[in-house]
Order: sequence, then structure tokens, then C-alpha cells
Amino acid sequence: MKMPVSTAALKPSAPDLNPPRKYKQYAGWLVLIAVLIACSVRTEVTPYQLIRGLPQMGILLQEMFPPDWSYLPTIWAPMLETVQIAILGTTLGGLVAIPVALLCAYNLGLSRFVSFPARMVLNLVRTVPDLLFAAIFVAVFGIGPFAGMLALVLFSFGIIAKLTFEAIEAIDPGPLEAMTAVGANRMQIIMFGVVPQALPYFMSYLLYTFEVNVRAAAVLGLVGAGGIGLLLDRSLGLFRYDRAAVIILLTLVIVLVIDYGSTIIRRKLL
Repeated sequence: MKMPVSTAALKPSAPDLNPPRKYKQYAGWLVLIAVLIACSVRTEVTPYQLIRGLPQMGILLQEMFPPDWSYLPTIWAPMLETVQIAILGTTLGGLVAIPVALLCAYNLGLSRFVSFPARMVLNLVRTVPDLLFAAIFVAVFGIGPFAGMLALVLFSFGIIAKLTFEAIEAIDPGPLEAMTAVGANRMQIIMFGVVPQALPYFMSYLLYTFEVNVRAAAVLGLVGAGGIGLLLDRSLGLFRYDRAAVIILLTLVIVLVIDYGSTIIRRKLL
């Protein structure tokens, strides 16, 4: 007995009009290269510019070494002040970021009339560079570490709140749905469903921001916001590159120590 042959099987298959995936990848790389070339031409960034500046870079490095180690006792106190500015700025910014991150997360059931303005404020804060914040606060409160601390508060708030609300939106929705089903209110859902899942990520972001703020605090002194940046600006202004080298090396050592310690803490948290 012959089996009926489907007419669909006898029809020739339509040709695949979609280009192969490898051609899409090639096209993407070509677009990226074209954009890079266009940006280089527009900004006059060429290998020739780099090669022409290499001798001057060599002269600058030659003037930095050997470092003036006798300058080390002078910079201990400003360096400690820089770390203290970073600690205060990161901690206060992280505390302010917690409620704002909860308001920004769409999966907590808040109204868009609350979440959207909170995100707009967060985007506005992250748009302004930390140096501009420092310059504004120096103009308002005067030269000193207080202006630098306030600048890092806003800088830390922008980074931590952004990363935290994205982590909240990526948490497992199962516990939240289960708590909602048994009649838990919103505060209980946040305390027992959101916080346990998001807390390790929040602490990781807090430590990462602290590392960034130590470097940022060293630069904020260039606009009068206290810390080691004041001495760095003075050393560069007086062409004492050997003293600037001491400041850079000490900053490097402190950043490496903080990075090593925060890495250990992050591993235990995550």
C-alpha cells in the first residue's frame, strides 16, 4: 500500500534570504573600524602624534626618577586625609543610594510615577563629573576636604544606586511571588525577599566604589578639594616631578592594598 505523499514535501524549499551569521559579524567589525577611524580623524589621534610625543614622555619619566624619598613624611598626613575622604564619601553615598535604588526598581511593584523620576534624578547625578561637583562645592564651602567629601558622596551615590537597582531587578522573583501569595506587605517583601538577595551585590559595589574613590580623591585636590591632590598639584606646578613620583607611588601602594583587601571580602560575600 502506497503512502500518500504530502504536497508540501514536493514543493522546493524557499531560499534562505537571511545572510549568514559570519557576514553579520564582518559587517559589525567593519562598522566599528569605520567609527574608530572617523573618531581618530576628527580628534587628530594618530600614531604619528604618539610617536612624536614619546621623547617628551621619556624626558618626563627621567625627571621623575629617582623619587625624592625625603618628601615622604610630608605627604603621609594628606594621604591619610585622602583615604578618610574616600571612606566618608563612599559610606554616605552608599547609604543614600539604598532607598533610591529601591524606588528605581520596576520589579518591586512601585508606580512608574515614582520609579521614573527617581531614575531621572539618578541619571542627572551620574551626568555631572566628580571634578565639577568638587569645583562647585569648593566655590560654596571653600577649599578643603569637606568639599571633596561632598563630591564623592554624589559620585558614589550615582554609581552604587545604578548598579544596585539593576541587581534588584535581576534577583530571583520566586521568593517575592511566594511572599506576595501568603499576604506579606511591601516592607516585608523588601526586608526578607529583596535584601538577602541584593545585599552581597550591594556590598561588592560599595567596595568597588571605595577603590575608585581613593583614586578620585587624590585628583580632587587639583581643584582645591583637599587631600593629596593639593600637594600633587603643587609639585607639578613647581616642576618637582621627583616629588610627584613619590605621591604617585604611595597612592599606587595604598590602592593595591585596598584592592587586595576588597577582593578577599567580595569573594566571601559572593
